[in-house]
Amino acid sequence: MLRIAVPNKGSLSGPAAEMLHEAGYQQRRESKELRIVDPENDVEFFYLRPRDIAIYVSSGQLDIGITGRDLLIDSGADAEEILPLGFARSTFRYATKPGTANGVTDLNGMTVATSYEGIVAKHLADHGIDASVVHLDGAVETAIELGVAEVIADVVETGTSLRNAGLAVIGEPIMKSEAVVIRRTGADAEETAESKVQQFLRRLQGVLVARTYVMMDYDCRVEQLEKAVALTPGLESPTVSPLHNEGWVAVRAMVPAKEAQRIMDDLYDIGARAILTTAIHACRL
Repeated sequence: MLRIAVPNKGSLSGPAAEMLHEAGYQQRRESKELRIVDPENDVEFFYLRPRDIAIYVSSGQLDIGITGRDLLIDSGADAEEILPLGFARSTFRYATKPGTANGVTDLNGMTVATSYEGIVAKHLADHGIDASVVHLDGAVETAIELGVAEVIADVVETGTSLRNAGLAVIGEPIMKSEAVVIRRTGADAEETAESKVQQFLRRLQGVLVARTYVMMDYDCRVEQLEKAVALTPGLESPTVSPLHNEGWVAVRAMVPAKEAQRIMDDLYDIGARAILTTAIHACRL
């Protein structure tokens, strides 16, 4: 069986379970379940602390896992990202009191407080900065006020909590994170589980595409077909079928969901009619 680690709680847990369900995998019914078997798909799921998943995967005891890119890098585990999943996005930034520093190059000799010591230590080392890193489990905004550090490094979304603490972000982002699928670095491509890993990745990629695109159908005059196809090129090319009424064709193509309304307007303007969009629940490309 393919052995997969899944986050058991936090912002990664719900979206990961939802994506796996959309991909056709059985998921746990109760949060207390730490392990379930999906016999139809020959998969065994282990529900673990997100921070521990990279460690388990790097040990080789589990084949793959879903965790955050930030947690993977922070762990220092011998595991690698193989597929970004597009949810649980976050940005890591340095922040301090205005006038203390303008960027990472000003942090020499300072102390940085963070919950992600591995990420910050690596970032400072990559920039040749000699600074101390203090690990805190949370509420790092108070570290400066209490004199623990001159600078903090944390997830920044709107920046409201930083402003409320009298702090401002400095320099470029340390990194951008999201949920990712990981596996042990250098895992043998000839391992017996490899075909199952690839099937698993294809299923998740199918979910990602299905969430990103919609299917669009419409009718248009033959003389307007080239303009219509330019608006809806599809992935390879659209499907075009003749209609009973001479001079008309039916067109079907996948289009980006976020652009669907604009495309429908443009198609209508060139004379297309009966324009419909439908959701895509699963696909393989």
